[in-house]
Amino acid sequence: MTIIHALIIGLVEGITEFLPISSTAHLDLARQLLQIPATDFAKSFEIIIQLGAIGAVIFVYWHKILTNFRSYFRLLSIAFLPAAVIGLIAYDFIKTFLLGHNLIMALSLIIGGLIIYLIEIFNRPSSQDKISNLSAFQIGLCQCLAMIPGVSRAGATIMGGLALGLKRETIVEFSFLLAIPTMLAATGLDMIKSNFAFSSHEWLLLSVGIITAFASALLVIKLFLRYIAHHNFIYFALYRIALGLTILIML
Repeated sequence: MTIIHALIIGLVEGITEFLPISSTAHLDLARQLLQIPATDFAKSFEIIIQLGAIGAVIFVYWHKILTNFRSYFRLLSIAFLPAAVIGLIAYDFIKTFLLGHNLIMALSLIIGGLIIYLIEIFNRPSSQDKISNLSAFQIGLCQCLAMIPGVSRAGATIMGGLALGLKRETIVEFSFLLAIPTMLAATGLDMIKSNFAFSSHEWLLLSVGIITAFASALLVIKLFLRYIAHHNFIYFALYRIALGLTILIML
């Protein structure tokens, strides 16, 4: 992997992480198109550069987090719990057998796109902006689906929230914030499993990827918040279906 590769993949991470189109699928596709071997470092790279995207969320919401810390801490802890338990148990299986599996990725993109489309068609606008403990836990369960490549963490949590009757802006913001503990845990677990055994060149690549992911995610978050004020997610659903079908055809 070169620095140019790190820049491109960091850009893909930042652009796709908070959109309901699956960052994992796009990162895997980018890696394959760049002809980067699916080494343990390449897989760890895709996980660890999520720190940049996390930094972007904290940068945007730091004041709101500090102002409502106790409330957010309770709800995010509840929502994070299912992913923490399942992720810890299934980490090795996911990294070994699911990441980089194009057929699973393509089918997940298509099925996820159809689900988003149906939810948007039948969903009715809501003014419910309060997330209960039960709703937080249910959203957390939805997030666990994103352990399957192609599902999309953002898509699963946002659609889960809409299905529960939450206001669009409310669940999108909660999805962003839920990324903080979830992605920190995933990154920390991967680094521990790797024993931090990276060469100086690999640390440089990670730094480039993290910084690029931060900058691109910061821009996407701001644009996405403007977008959802006037639009739904049907275009994202159609994009997912088209991308999934394209992958199937290529296979």
